[in-house]
Amino acid sequence: MHIHFLGICGTFMGSLAQLAKALGHRVSGSDANVYPPMSTQLEQAGITLHEGYDASVLEPAPDLVIVGNAMSRGNPAVEALLNKRLPYCSGPQWLCDEVLSKRWVLAVSGTHGKTSTSSMLAWILEYAGFKPGFLIGGVPANFSVSARLGESDFFVIEADEYDTAFFDKRSKFLHYRPQTLLINNLEYDHADIFPDLAAIQTQFQHLIRTVPGLGLVLHPVGNQAIDEVLDKGLWCERQGLGSDWLSESLNADGSRFKVRDPDANWAEVSWGLNGEHNIANGMGAIAAARHVGVELATAAAALGEFKGIKRRLELLGEAAGVKVYDDFAHHPTAIATTLEGMRAKVGQAPLIAVLEPRSNTMKLGVHKQTLFQACNNADQVFCLEPEGLSWSLQGQADSVDTDIHIASSHETLLQQVLAAAAPGSHIVIMSNGGFGGIHQKLLERLQHG
Repeated sequence: MHIHFLGICGTFMGSLAQLAKALGHRVSGSDANVYPPMSTQLEQAGITLHEGYDASVLEPAPDLVIVGNAMSRGNPAVEALLNKRLPYCSGPQWLCDEVLSKRWVLAVSGTHGKTSTSSMLAWILEYAGFKPGFLIGGVPANFSVSARLGESDFFVIEADEYDTAFFDKRSKFLHYRPQTLLINNLEYDHADIFPDLAAIQTQFQHLIRTVPGLGLVLHPVGNQAIDEVLDKGLWCERQGLGSDWLSESLNADGSRFKVRDPDANWAEVSWGLNGEHNIANGMGAIAAARHVGVELATAAAALGEFKGIKRRLELLGEAAGVKVYDDFAHHPTAIATTLEGMRAKVGQAPLIAVLEPRSNTMKLGVHKQTLFQACNNADQVFCLEPEGLSWSLQGQADSVDTDIHIASSHETLLQQVLAAAAPGSHIVIMSNGGFGGIHQKLLERLQHG
């Protein structure tokens, strides 16, 4: 079968295309922006790529078109698809029908930590010999790919609440039918498609209704938004992270901690990650793995060999005595936990945060009052004022005590950061996009003085 993907270079769609190729299909795809690293991965997999959405990308007609959620009416390829009455579906629907329908799905959901936790969970199952399939919104260093079919009944998926397609406005995760569901946390996000937190909670209520009676829902205790969802109805076992499961940090930066399971067994983890948020993610991954039969001690040993994920506080390099990190954090809660973990790790060393308020939610001003409050663990904060921002960064910067600098261009921002960087500094660059390549530019200029 020839399958064509519209919007193929996004993390989810690109991963999906690679799964389709692994299933033996002939795969092609088109996107407005075809560039590495995803374009390289796809080409190496033997997938034909087209730049742009001209109607000709659907000639000759493929057997099926999978439509990404970035596609909308008015797009030339979408209009051609509909006018020619070609078979089409969404990515999540295809994934459900062709990959997930007969497998034990372990889904990791929530506002924050999905990529990290699902990567940890996939690695625990791999370490235990389960050979799982997975689809993750990042690249775990233990695997070097974001998706694979696997060789067992088990499939780990990062379960995103964003909408499915222009013709299906349900959350993507409603197609996944998990037997093991982990809800990390729940806050308001995605202001471009959800009017309020209650609308997101409704999608989570629908998700919980799909978990079978033999399934398991894992969730942190004391999270009001999650409690309100669970109070609407639950038809399977639940375990609380913080009650049935406990964790305890064994040092200041969280690089050593121990976990207790519901049978009062304890195991210790010593790993390369830090921060209380990662301890919570690790405990959730261990708990989900236990549901499919992984012993606590085995899961703890696996996390000891977990290598992290690209763009999740990834150390990119060191130049002139300055360490530069890349992190995907773009929500105030994620920014705060990232910087809290870094502060615990580096102690009193200079900590510099570099931010790009890029998400639709941030541009709409939903988090404007908490963005810079989230940076109180940094000594200095440098922030790019992007186009389309509907509120004043400087006005919010003036309302907090942290040393904050606003720049109107990438070059100005880069010059400001270079002036502040000194030997021994740790610079954390936080964005959910490419940020104009500032990461490598910073390292290169530090290297060459």
